[in-house]
Amino acid sequence: MQTILITGGTGLVGKHLTKHLIERGYRVIILTRKIPKKQPPDLAIEYALWNIKKQTIDLKAIQKATFIVHLAGAGVMDKRWTRSYKAEIVKSRTQSSAFLIDTLQNNNHSVKALVSASAIGWYGEDPAPRENGFIETDEAADGFLGDTCRQWEHSIEPVEKLAIRLVKIRIGIILSNNGGALPEFKMPLKFGVAGILGSGSQAISWIHIDDLCRVFLAAIENEQMKGSYNAVAPVPVTNKELTIELANQLKGKFYIPIHVPEFVLKIILGERCIEVLKSATVNCEKIKQTGFTFIYPSIMPALHQLCHR
Repeated sequence: MQTILITGGTGLVGKHLTKHLIERGYRVIILTRKIPKKQPPDLAIEYALWNIKKQTIDLKAIQKATFIVHLAGAGVMDKRWTRSYKAEIVKSRTQSSAFLIDTLQNNNHSVKALVSASAIGWYGEDPAPRENGFIETDEAADGFLGDTCRQWEHSIEPVEKLAIRLVKIRIGIILSNNGGALPEFKMPLKFGVAGILGSGSQAISWIHIDDLCRVFLAAIENEQMKGSYNAVAPVPVTNKELTIELANQLKGKFYIPIHVPEFVLKIILGERCIEVLKSATVNCEKIKQTGFTFIYPSIMPALHQLCHR
């Protein structure tokens, strides 16, 4: 039984990925700052302590690992982008990467590959006219998220010097009932309102949580996968299309579509509204060329599964 060590394993992606890994027959070790009092009865899951600030880690966990999935990082949209929180977003990613690399470099281990999260925040605004979408060789955008993703990926790349295969997954907008963007889209629908953000014409490059976990599984199991891959569904949608399709799934015809003006979003979200209003069409052809197929390539079946599961 091979063992997967996960950083950030208690977050949205980590929890779902753990289930997929166990179903696949892997053993999972979750690195955490605090071991939960109530641990799952499944013997395939265990927890191990690490503390980036104190530079401490359970070395037995590292020595048991066959693969590492690196998901650790402060939530980008969790808080307003103050100067201090922006610094936390960057440091939580780069410092955790540096600590992992230092630990691997200075201790015996059997790690074959490391799969690191990144994000499509790497890319900027769609060019006009919109073409086939951003691809992995495109330069990182100027601005906070582009620079964050650049530093994030750069911080984990030295692991390749240790003869460890590295895969970087640039994650799109995650659709899940347990977190991410979807609950925010659902909230106004409780009151019969379909809240279209700004003009609603901005492209959203999304991915169903199950497909995202399958991308991580592919990155672990396919030894030919190296470098960066966009984890987005083949068919992006506009904000309006997503909002209306979600409303149709949840409310039928009983809802009112309302555009939320840009100035209102700026008041509510502050600088984060840049990302909410940004149109980013991202291409997934590279991951498809590995043989990966999407269970949810388009928005209608994805939302139907999430709304009626």
